Amino acid sequence: MKILIVEDEAKTADYLYKGLSEQSCVVDVARNGIDGRHLAVENEYDAIVLDVMLPGVDGFGVLEALRARRQTPVIMLTARDRVEDRVRGLQSGADDYLVKPFSFLELLARLQALVRRGKPQEAAQLQIADLHVDLIARKASRGGARLDLTSKEFLLLTTLGRRKGQILSKTELAELVWDMNFDSNTNVVEVAIKRLRVKIDGPFEHKLLHTIRGMGYVLESRIAGEAA
Repeated sequence: MKILIVEDEAKTADYLYKGLSEQSCVVDVARNGIDGRHLAVENEYDAIVLDVMLPGVDGFGVLEALRARRQTPVIMLTARDRVEDRVRGLQSGADDYLVKPFSFLELLARLQALVRRGKPQEAAQLQIADLHVDLIARKASRGGARLDLTSKEFLLLTTLGRRKGQILSKTELAELVWDMNFDSNTNVVEVAIKRLRVKIDGPFEHKLLHTIRGMGYVLESRIAGEAA
């Protein structure tokens, strides 16, 4: 998921950024309403976590600008347990509402539910040869053996797995996994691919992660004897 957090309270914003990043989400953070409004309107997100009380423009103003352009799912946050705020937010186009303090696990569950509601149902598991990926439990195994992957490695694997057989360039992977424009002097993608390959292919004779020279990388099961 690609998530935008619009929250001026540094502790809360940092907490959400860390927690969602650990769930393999790509996360942008805006610390005031003006920046939040710009990011929300100009970029595509799977969901937005939007605080009500913001400097510059409050959450209702951000939501109004967003709804004039996009229907991105929005969960609004407030420190004020007031019915009026909840009603106003929902009537203005918010999809859900949480009152601070809130449970991170509850927020995550609500975000996942909103994203599922807005997209065609996606398979919960990926299978490439004897490589098995459980997208819900966030686990991967090969030949029945559990793979010890970091959060970014799991995101990289699922990004390739969802596009099984499709060649992805370094530029595409940099944007999809790290949400950045690729710098030719940066070898972050190459390093990550190398580490992932060691884990999913290293102990196995049948290789699944292939480098296509001059083009990028592809995850697929190839016929024995075919050139890698």
